[in-house]
Amino acid sequence: MDTSSAVESLPTHIDTDTTLRVKILDACGMTCTFCHNEGTPVVVDNRRSGPGPFLTAGSSGRTSIYAATNGSSFLPATIPPDEDFAHALHRLRERMGFTELHLTGGEPTLHPRLPDLVRLATDQGYRVCMTSNGENGARQIPACANVGLDRVNFSIFGTTPDELAQVQHDRFRDPAKATAKIEALHASIQACVDHGVRASANIVILDHTHIDRVHRLLDTYAPELSVRLLNSLDHGQASIDAIHEVLAQRGAVAEARRLTAGASGARTAYSIDGGRRRIHVKWIRPVRLPATCRGCWFNNDTDCQEGFYGLRLYRDRPGNYLAGVCLQRMDLCQPIDDFLNGPVSTEILRFRQADRDRLEANHRTPTTSPTTTHHTEGNPTT
Repeated sequence: MDTSSAVESLPTHIDTDTTLRVKILDACGMTCTFCHNEGTPVVVDNRRSGPGPFLTAGSSGRTSIYAATNGSSFLPATIPPDEDFAHALHRLRERMGFTELHLTGGEPTLHPRLPDLVRLATDQGYRVCMTSNGENGARQIPACANVGLDRVNFSIFGTTPDELAQVQHDRFRDPAKATAKIEALHASIQACVDHGVRASANIVILDHTHIDRVHRLLDTYAPELSVRLLNSLDHGQASIDAIHEVLAQRGAVAEARRLTAGASGARTAYSIDGGRRRIHVKWIRPVRLPATCRGCWFNNDTDCQEGFYGLRLYRDRPGNYLAGVCLQRMDLCQPIDDFLNGPVSTEILRFRQADRDRLEANHRTPTTSPTTTHHTEGNPTT
């Protein structure tokens, strides 16, 4: 998305991807129409299904935009804070050098033992972050903060009831329910402020009709709330054009880029409002694993929407832990033993270093940073 010569010439910070994303449950109280649900089918609509094919629409109103084509063969299960999970995290950390655990869902704040999961991960040496829509954060965040929760990326889908209702399934476009969700989000953000947890706001921009909600968000919250604009992979150029329009309307001036070696996630920092505030635009680099992605039918400029974004961890209903490398190719998920002892783990490690070497060679500036954690932002479509 950021390909102009002005952006290309910006100071560039290079991090290395050491983040493991883990889907801790599937439940969610929203029905956003653009949700990828971490690549898995919606459990509540498929509880009576076999190993596939799975339903892509059901009574819940929820969606998983890739489920019809990504070859998923399992339903995800809620992850308990037990020895099996601790063992999985330890093995992945030892082999892959992960330093950050990013909790996703579903909606993580609906997990009944969320503080225990945070404590378990911090005991394993991970920095723990979470992507949340905020629907239950006011109840969960204080206890999670006490056991080491570092950051929450809040996904904000509407700043007014009508806006939030607009991106929900037709049957659930209820302004009263949307009002309650927005109030819960505000309470969750305040809980972060009160308990010393860093908070950021991720806003997915579908098209130009979503521009006003970005302005409202920026005008409502103090600059201390980090704001990130994310394009919707499902809405293509219309989403990208809308982000550029927001930037122009706020008088944005590009300041720096941050690239993540070994993963497709990247972002550009902009100064806005005459230098009084900074926002970030997240974008996708065309990153592919050299062997795993070769020959994939999505491996082209049109169909591959996320590239290699990093490793994801799942638990299936029989209790097996699975490693995944692509939301659009869930058929590539494999048991942890197979992943750790097979060629893909080695491929990722080698690619991570080769990508860093290449980025450093292309961006030899004094702002190039040492190896650090890749802070993944939550995004219903990335």
